Amino acid sequence: MSSDAIAYQRPAASAIADDLWFEDFKPGRRFVTAARQVDEAEIVAFGRAYANLPYHTDAAAAEETMYRGLIAPGYLTASITFGLFADTGALSVCGMGSPGIDKLRWHRPVRAGDAVHVEAEVVEVSPAREAGGRDVIRIEYAAVNQHGETVLTLSSLHFVRRRPD
Repeated sequence: MSSDAIAYQRPAASAIADDLWFEDFKPGRRFVTAARQVDEAEIVAFGRAYANLPYHTDAAAAEETMYRGLIAPGYLTASITFGLFADTGALSVCGMGSPGIDKLRWHRPVRAGDAVHVEAEVVEVSPAREAGGRDVIRIEYAAVNQHGETVLTLSSLHFVRRRPD
């Protein structure tokens, strides 16, 4: 995708959360991100590259589908969801990757002009079983549009570091 297809501007360093470590993640801790508007050029570019279906790539053809218009590929919405969360800085110091996503669901289409933000909640914290092992947190994410409608939910495990001694 070309950089001009993305309408979202990353937050300034001063807007990013303080350094967080495993000890700072407790069940019930919530994060709410800034909103990001999705535009038609981004939907079409992502669709052409990764989900070449008419309801993602051709506005006229999309009108003839069950969606009655262009919709964002689900994996674009998932990418936006994690990107918005990453921009909070919550994992920027402690994050060590993820073994994967569970329970990924698309609840309603995202269309050009929709503004999506993310509401994330820590639901599980698991210390490493052995010294030197990986501490794990589970976060449940909901991507929400400008109408307050949930468009995507997912649950993901994240490996995180402990605060240095």
